[in-house]
Amino acid sequence: MAGLAITGAHVLLYTSKPEELRAVFRDVFGWEYVDDGDGWLIFALPPAEIGVHPADAPDHQLSLLCDNVETTSAELRARGLEVGEAQDRGFGIAATLVLPGGVDVLLYEPRHASPLDLPSR
Repeated sequence: MAGLAITGAHVLLYTSKPEELRAVFRDVFGWEYVDDGDGWLIFALPPAEIGVHPADAPDHQLSLLCDNVETTSAELRARGLEVGEAQDRGFGIAATLVLPGGVDVLLYEPRHASPLDLPSR
């Protein structure tokens, strides 16, 4: 069975501080980007996965994966970002990362299986 022609995903984050948030992705995370004009930066994301969870109402969440949440949290704090204390959540060790404008993102070291670990097909 052939796959659909979906070639990627585009994530939108809404914030009252877009320039500051773009600077974090550019300068702190070091993500590659293009400038679509007038400083409207669009960033390349690291490899991604998607999971579907049961819920009473539609919702979505952005999480960023890392190899070691304690080390990554310390590095991000040293670069001026607010990161909560890491907690074992079963699926992984997780901390809340607060980005400019109050955008909360889950930062976690996964313990679950990942399609990113599969050999290339």
